[in-house]
Amino acid sequence: MSKPKQVQWFDEPEEHNYPAAQSYLRLLYPDPDASRLVDQLRAADMVSFKAKDIFRASGLSLLGVSNSHVSKNDDKIHNEVSLSPLLLVRSRTRDSVIVADGYHRLCAVYRHNEDAWIPCKIT
Repeated sequence: MSKPKQVQWFDEPEEHNYPAAQSYLRLLYPDPDASRLVDQLRAADMVSFKAKDIFRASGLSLLGVSNSHVSKNDDKIHNEVSLSPLLLVRSRTRDSVIVADGYHRLCAVYRHNEDAWIPCKIT
């Protein structure tokens, strides 16, 4: 069995990830709170967590490659194209981690290697 390819990552999230995170967070929080969380994510240091641990903490279901966004990210992994780090929010009221941006990237990486370390910003 061959060793999985190393996933390539950008050093920082791409700029368009922050408005995407805010759009999602606005569904869960009032606008001022969503804006504050995104500001905190912008200022947060980069950290890394294993893909399987992010899934466990988030309670999300794994999407398959039949999902077009997961498939596109899977192609990027196989072609050694860099992915954008995830944006995560600790929800004390839900006792879970919210994947504010990067759910499809998380699913693709998990399918590739559940033990892969994923760079993230978390607040």
